[in-house]
Amino acid sequence: MDLSLIIMQLLSGIALGAVLVITALGLTIVFGMLGVVNFAHGALFMIGAYAGLYLASLTGSFWWGLLLAPILIGAFGMLIEFVLIRRLYGRSIDDPLLLTFGLSYILVEGVRIVFGSDGIPFPTPPQLVGVLDLGIGFFPRYRLFVIALVAVVLLALWLTLEKTRVGLIVRAGARDPTIMQVLGVDIGRVWLAIFGLGVGLAALGGVLAGPMRSVNPEMGSLVLAEAFVVTVIGGLGSIVGAVVAGLMVGISISLVALFAPEMATIVMFALMAVVLLIRPEGLFGVRGRAA
Repeated sequence: MDLSLIIMQLLSGIALGAVLVITALGLTIVFGMLGVVNFAHGALFMIGAYAGLYLASLTGSFWWGLLLAPILIGAFGMLIEFVLIRRLYGRSIDDPLLLTFGLSYILVEGVRIVFGSDGIPFPTPPQLVGVLDLGIGFFPRYRLFVIALVAVVLLALWLTLEKTRVGLIVRAGARDPTIMQVLGVDIGRVWLAIFGLGVGLAALGGVLAGPMRSVNPEMGSLVLAEAFVVTVIGGLGSIVGAVVAGLMVGISISLVALFAPEMATIVMFALMAVVLLIRPEGLFGVRGRAA
């Protein structure tokens, strides 16, 4: 088989993995810092795609949709945290899981009522239409943009969490919220911001995925399963794990699709099973949290 074809398929896997990384990252941040399993994450991914499409058509620019949709859906996520999730802190982990599970159905049905069940094409921005000659083959410009943008977002997020006072407060609040309250930090605002960030990342993933697939009410279901697989493989609550596992899953799906297309949809579950058999807490998880 031609080496250039394998390399192009590898790049396709990285582009797919980039969307999985940014989506799973939101799920990981919320669980790692709030202990909340957000089962509405896939539905919020889908709403982000619809919001990006609507704002792009309203403004006539994909870039406004890409910028504003994550902000608006992130603010909606903060409303969800303030009105619903906050009341369940300190209770069983099943309570927010069941609440967000029900919320996901409400969101999906609401979108189906408003926009219908049929898929809607999300046009690729004119500046990114076509392919780029990489010397060894041609690759879609838009997918290269997705890879580059996700890399920039990951770098900005790492710098914020590791190198700023805000990041220090967030990390300390995740480890010991009681001490942070004693020191005068409004931990409620910290949790509100974290949940909004997680939802905003899901929305960003939805907007980025839109031009690569049609936008429809069911698009969040598969993404939710993929995001959970990535989160479990990487380790619950591990940001580094979400990045590594997302790329692993994306590349695995892409390469298996080249050699055995019928196996492409199940390879990520096989990968998860192997990882869990060897390391139950995930690649970068903390021992004792897997239970």
